[in-house]
Amino acid sequence: MTAPPAAVPWIPPVLYAAVLAGGLYHTAVSDGPVHPGRTAGFVAGLLLLLALEAFERRHRPSGTANGTGPAAVLLLAARLVLFAGVAALDGSGVSRALFLLVPFTARLALGPRAGLVSGAGCVALLIGGYTVSVPRWWLRAEYVSDLLMLGLGLALALSMASVAVREQRGRTELAGVLAELEGAHERLSRYALRVAELSAADERNRVAREIHDSLGHHLTAIGIQLEKAEVFRDRDPEVAARAVADARWSAGRALTEVRESVGALRGARPFSLNRALADLTRRLGDDRLTVTLRITGDEAGYDAGSLTALYRSAQEALTNACRHGRATRIDVTAALGESAARLTVADNGRGFTTAPPSPSARRPGSGLGSGSGLHGMRERVELLGGRVDIDGRPASGASPGGAVVTVIIPRERPAPGSAG
Repeated sequence: MTAPPAAVPWIPPVLYAAVLAGGLYHTAVSDGPVHPGRTAGFVAGLLLLLALEAFERRHRPSGTANGTGPAAVLLLAARLVLFAGVAALDGSGVSRALFLLVPFTARLALGPRAGLVSGAGCVALLIGGYTVSVPRWWLRAEYVSDLLMLGLGLALALSMASVAVREQRGRTELAGVLAELEGAHERLSRYALRVAELSAADERNRVAREIHDSLGHHLTAIGIQLEKAEVFRDRDPEVAARAVADARWSAGRALTEVRESVGALRGARPFSLNRALADLTRRLGDDRLTVTLRITGDEAGYDAGSLTALYRSAQEALTNACRHGRATRIDVTAALGESAARLTVADNGRGFTTAPPSPSARRPGSGLGSGSGLHGMRERVELLGGRVDIDGRPASGASPGGAVVTVIIPRERPAPGSAG
């Protein structure tokens, strides 16, 4: 289709109306004879041009401004024929302005080269007509003026067509950019939702580890001490009373750790690994279990997350040694070096295998000493760029058993996505 862009759809109808008004006015005021057939042909030609505009606009594909291909060439040729017919029937000469639409339409439909060629053709046609019909026309001011006015009009028409094309192209590009932005916004919304889901899942896992490593440890200790109190209630009331006191301390310690966790979130006193390990090992030792602690190095330079991970790992290892390993001696060593911290918990208990826990071991309620504890320990440490090594030696015959749990956490956390 050769219709102009949506920015200038009014130009051809307005020009047709102006030519019609000028031609009829000239016929009405002219002193010469009136030719009804010629006037009717002039009006019919303009009405056909208006009908062609309406037909073209109605059949223009949605969202397009101008057409290309053979249809555009045929419609342009039809306009040119009608322009020539109207100009031949118009005695006023006003209809020569219609030829301004030839380069205008050609520029819109077929590109800038077609607009320039058609404009040059209009100028050549006018010069040829003057040369044939008007001798020495270049010496007559009115004809030279007409030629200059035609050139000026052609320049304005081509300029207006170029502006209209650029505007239409800009609108199309803007629509594409808006569509891309809308798509990017939708993708960003999905990514944000996914990040929120992953953050919530990570927070649930963190809270689950905290519950297992902190409250789980103390609840296990309380259970052991209450079992001990029940066993010694009649045989040795003093031992039973001490066990109850230890269970009470574990309950208080659990409450204290909950408060410390809440305080850490609020920016309260920083966590101290030395103090926490000293309290933990001191309360575990009794006449049946010897627990030793040795700490070297300085906590300065290690963040609270790394120190907390070391403490939780010690809790889990001590819980396994007491409840499952039935150990009588546990040695806890923490070495806080310049580049990494190493925690070692060694016991002389029954030992255990390090096979991955079964699915049932990871279900809630499967026991605090099950594989879920070691799994949570590994998960916590690996998130900090560290590693967990477990050496379990089950007792067999004369060979003593035992287990050694080693946790290594670097002082500086690796950057996200870096090889660890």
